[in-house]
Amino acid sequence: MEVGLAEPGDATPYDAATFRRQLEDKLTAAAAAADAGYPDNEGLVIDPETGIPSLKAHRSEGQRSSAKALEQELKARMPERSLLGIISRTAYWVEWWRRFGPASGNEPKLKDPFGRYVITTFVKGTNMGPYEAARHIPGVSGHELSLAANRHFSIPTLNEAIADLVNAHARLDISQAWGDGSTVAADGTHMDTYLNNLLSETSVRYGKPGGIAYHHISDTYIALFTHFIPCGVWEAVYIIEGLLKNTSDVKPTTVHADTQGQSFPVFALAHLLGFDLMPRIRNWKDLTFYRPTKRTEYVHIDALFGEPGRNVIDFDLIESQFRHLMRVAVSVREGAISSTLLLRRLRAGSRKNATYTAFREVGRVIRTVQLLRYLSDAPLRRRVTAATNKVEAFNGFSQWIGFGNGGVITDNDPVEQEKTAKFNALLTNAVIFHNALDIAEIVRQLQEEGHVIDAEDLAHISPYLTEHIRRFGEYSTHELGLEPEEYDPHLDVDFSLLRGDGPGAGGYGQAA
Repeated sequence: MEVGLAEPGDATPYDAATFRRQLEDKLTAAAAAADAGYPDNEGLVIDPETGIPSLKAHRSEGQRSSAKALEQELKARMPERSLLGIISRTAYWVEWWRRFGPASGNEPKLKDPFGRYVITTFVKGTNMGPYEAARHIPGVSGHELSLAANRHFSIPTLNEAIADLVNAHARLDISQAWGDGSTVAADGTHMDTYLNNLLSETSVRYGKPGGIAYHHISDTYIALFTHFIPCGVWEAVYIIEGLLKNTSDVKPTTVHADTQGQSFPVFALAHLLGFDLMPRIRNWKDLTFYRPTKRTEYVHIDALFGEPGRNVIDFDLIESQFRHLMRVAVSVREGAISSTLLLRRLRAGSRKNATYTAFREVGRVIRTVQLLRYLSDAPLRRRVTAATNKVEAFNGFSQWIGFGNGGVITDNDPVEQEKTAKFNALLTNAVIFHNALDIAEIVRQLQEEGHVIDAEDLAHISPYLTEHIRRFGEYSTHELGLEPEEYDPHLDVDFSLLRGDGPGAGGYGQAA
């Protein structure tokens, strides 16, 4: 089926009754499992009066001593790099720079497109102004850099270049230490803009004016997609949009988000499009659990659902609106309607509209299922926390790279603001890719010296390393003419244990 809800290999026509049965089975099974497992769930306590659950904080065992030793050795051996050198080498290897060029065939081509596109990406990715950057880079002028950024780079081509680096990163054996690409975490980070900016608003969440760089970060640490959005919008609508616009070969099926991702319409649309949305839950006080029928009661967890007979899913409505739900889901997947536009309309929708209420009911089912899973599965909670920690770490890493102008976006044009966020994501991905290569090379050196490298130790090593990178000073362009040797994507380390293929598997998502 086009929206991915039919079971693989099932030739039975997928109809309204099947869709209803799937949802009923999901909710019934999740609630039964949570109820049966409650007596042994030492981390969960449900207040019998209010029905509000509370989870005991998980005490992390911390990084293994062997992982700490490996991390220290890696940091000590990481070769000193310049940002300009890093991005130049990745341009030679991955050839992401070939995505760019003049928008019109009538414009004159650049004499040295490789050098100009690499330098422009460095300047815009670090958020330096072109004229300020030209004072530190010999052989280029501010006018040339500004012209290249405005006329040779576009939002679609920046997305393509970002995807090129994502694909190259996924082909590295070392990336298996961190994940398999099936999971992504989505979150935003505040970016300052000028106060007289049309998109500049004061964010209730961040408490200051500006915009939001909204990232989708793979479990392998690299950014799949980046938006720049105004502070006044509802961030959750971009959770699905980034997944649909991701053009890389890495296609995650599970998405984690912070509290922004807990609304009914987002859960409903994620389910209809075949994504498993599992946000990190922090506040349980205002969350409602829904029963499959009025007569359903539970031995241990009944207080979660409120008074008996209340908070019941209207499966009849869902079944009656099946065709409308499927039509909307297909339209979103095919790009006929934007997921952000749809979710905004659903959020402000009329309760008298049957399609709106059907979306709400589907969202209630899926959110209840996911909340029950979250309460019942401690390892799942740790994976969600690890995933959201990765996106928070990426935010800090990308801001470290985008050091120019004090982190303030100086463009007032919304298109240029979006491009600035994507330039930064492109440069950040290049550094992540290059760091991964350097880590892999050091691992090979250690193995040649007789060290045994454990895959679980590597899983605790983040590629967000900065100590070896030079950001400041005069930016020499001599490295642009130094074509590097081919890199080795392979690593003689058994990562199968991290996937649960053998005894002692710890699973992905351990590193923060």
